[in-house]
Amino acid sequence: MKDTNNKLLCRFTENLKILNRSEGTIKAYTMQIKLFLDQQNPSDLKAITRTNMESWVASLFDHTKEDGKSYTTGTICLKVRSLKRFFEFLEHSNIIFINPMEEIREPKQDKTIPRDILTKPEITKLLDQPNLSTRIGIRDRTVLELFYSTGIRLQELCKLSIFDIDLQGKMVRINQGKGRKDRVVPMGRHAVRFLREYITKIRPKFSKKNRKSRVLFLNQLGNPLSKQVVSIMIRSCVKRSGLTNKNISAHTFRHTFASVLVKNGADVVAVQKMLGHTDLSTTQGYIRTLGVNLKKIHSKSHPREKDKVSRKSIKPDIKSMRAEYATRK
Repeated sequence: MKDTNNKLLCRFTENLKILNRSEGTIKAYTMQIKLFLDQQNPSDLKAITRTNMESWVASLFDHTKEDGKSYTTGTICLKVRSLKRFFEFLEHSNIIFINPMEEIREPKQDKTIPRDILTKPEITKLLDQPNLSTRIGIRDRTVLELFYSTGIRLQELCKLSIFDIDLQGKMVRINQGKGRKDRVVPMGRHAVRFLREYITKIRPKFSKKNRKSRVLFLNQLGNPLSKQVVSIMIRSCVKRSGLTNKNISAHTFRHTFASVLVKNGADVVAVQKMLGHTDLSTTQGYIRTLGVNLKKIHSKSHPREKDKVSRKSIKPDIKSMRAEYATRK
């Protein structure tokens, strides 16, 4: 029966590819479903009931990993979501007749963002860490500047090509970002300056051994810069900067980017488009968590708040009101 379940999992994976799901989604769903099948070892998927799945979800909250830590709500949501998609596929393929996950919902997650948002002095200190007297240092500084200037994701940055950068228009195109969606994001002048330096002087040196590569960021061998290498570089910069009291990663730049825009009164829909959020409520979480003074932003932005109205013109005429009231009596 294990072979049968593995074959169904393979069919499910192929179906995700047909639906044009991202590589990350396919990998995550496949891994979680395989874990479920290996651990539960169901002899017949048709025999699984809603009660069985409810008990499985409940067990996730009590589960303790080898390091003694429990599953986060996000991890539990991923496991539940993966199984929901798998059983939906089985139902649509007429392999099962009743979907045991149909009425089961993902646990509610708090819409928060990490507390480790970087201040302006901290960002400046971090950006100054790469050694600009070396080619690698200029490349790394360019990476950090692009992270902070655009709020781009780590995977999106590593997939950029030289054709995605418009230095004259100061724009970067992100192809097939999270959710397989494309978007265009503006770049600041510092990011543009370092990109111009990197593209014209540094990248040609790195690409000598791999002239056909069109990937923007390369290592010294001419191969695409991996997510792991970028993450190690950031950790190294954090260590040298002395900012070890904060949990800083590539995603910290993204959160800091969004937080700075929101704090300065940027339009939330515009921030949503730049970040590539599908749901506006995800972007609105920055407002709730940061405690942005919306009243102050409203006073500065709304045209009616700028109108000067004299107190005298809106002072109620008490005598006339009393006379009118007496007449009605």
